[in-house]
Amino acid sequence: MAGKIYITGDCHGNYTRLNTENFPEQYEMDKDDYVIVCGDAALTWDVSKENEYWLKWLTDKPFTTLFVDGNHENYDLLYLYPIEEWNGGKVHKITDSIFHLMRGQIFQIAGKTFFTFGGARSHDIEGGILETTDPNYREKKKWMQERGIPFRVNHLTWWKEEMPSEEEFTEGVKNLEIHGWEVDYIVTHCCSTSTQTELGKEGYEPDNLTEYLEGIKGLCNFTKWFFGHYHDNQNVNSKEILLYEQMIRIN
Repeated sequence: MAGKIYITGDCHGNYTRLNTENFPEQYEMDKDDYVIVCGDAALTWDVSKENEYWLKWLTDKPFTTLFVDGNHENYDLLYLYPIEEWNGGKVHKITDSIFHLMRGQIFQIAGKTFFTFGGARSHDIEGGILETTDPNYREKKKWMQERGIPFRVNHLTWWKEEMPSEEEFTEGVKNLEIHGWEVDYIVTHCCSTSTQTELGKEGYEPDNLTEYLEGIKGLCNFTKWFFGHYHDNQNVNSKEILLYEQMIRIN
């Protein structure tokens, strides 16, 4: 029998939704069953004791944890993990049962095919990106904090790798072509331009990633598309599902 697959949205390093009280289904799961996070997992956010706790806590769970990356990931740390082939695609192996599903890959998971493409552009950065090497860094940071202006700090709270490279875009298309532009499920962090417009969320503008996903949407035959990023739970249409705290079984 094929393994069970559950999927959820952004966790931002807090995995209490996966404790036994909130997710009792895990009592009947094993390592051939999966929980997928649609980005902003923040499982490699820092090297703190808290982060170490969550990594061990999840590794000790009966299921296997999978995630695509979002725009709230520490890419400096994430990219230190070894790249391996897993179920047909490339992953960063975080622990023996936690895997980052890399961009533009197609995986065979519990008898289903998944196309994965993480990343998203941060929108809540009116104050821009600060550099710690800037001699006026502290003054600029204090000025914006006092005025409630959102900002990010390069390599501390923001990484340019939140947006895909041309190589990742190309690899995604190549892998979809190999599979005849047909998969069971698509898992991303943000969504296509038209879907984002349909959501009607303020502050989110089209970019080269949402346009790329628009092209995927038009060419690929898929059953369901799951994504996070917009902090809501919503059946956008019959095929596209936005997830945040909600967990659903998809097979």
